[in-house]
Amino acid sequence: MNHFGRKVHYKDWNFDSVKERDFFIRFIENSGKRYEIHRSYKVVTKFPLGGYNKHGITYTPDFVVYGADGSIQHVYDVKSGVNQRAVDAATKIRFTLFELKTGIPVEVVVPRKHDFKMKLYGF
Repeated sequence: MNHFGRKVHYKDWNFDSVKERDFFIRFIENSGKRYEIHRSYKVVTKFPLGGYNKHGITYTPDFVVYGADGSIQHVYDVKSGVNQRAVDAATKIRFTLFELKTGIPVEVVVPRKHDFKMKLYGF
């Protein structure tokens, strides 16, 4: 979910913000590793409740980076900060559900001028 960014198109992709695009260009695009952008994961499948079907829950990280063996090496979610305003409770729940299902932590990154700040929630 994006509250503050301006959508940006770069090559074949649409990014949710300039920070997200810049993180991709600086740290992922030329890393030599295979990656996916905005791949959606079903973290809770739909289920019956009171005679109706309750919708499932999906999580779509900004970037998924794979190792040489094809396993997921990093899951990045680019944010404008690591405070409560930038990462709300619903987002943290999606992170937790994804981590529970895959066993891989979501790395929240905040790009800065020469590097980036990273946080893992719940540790």
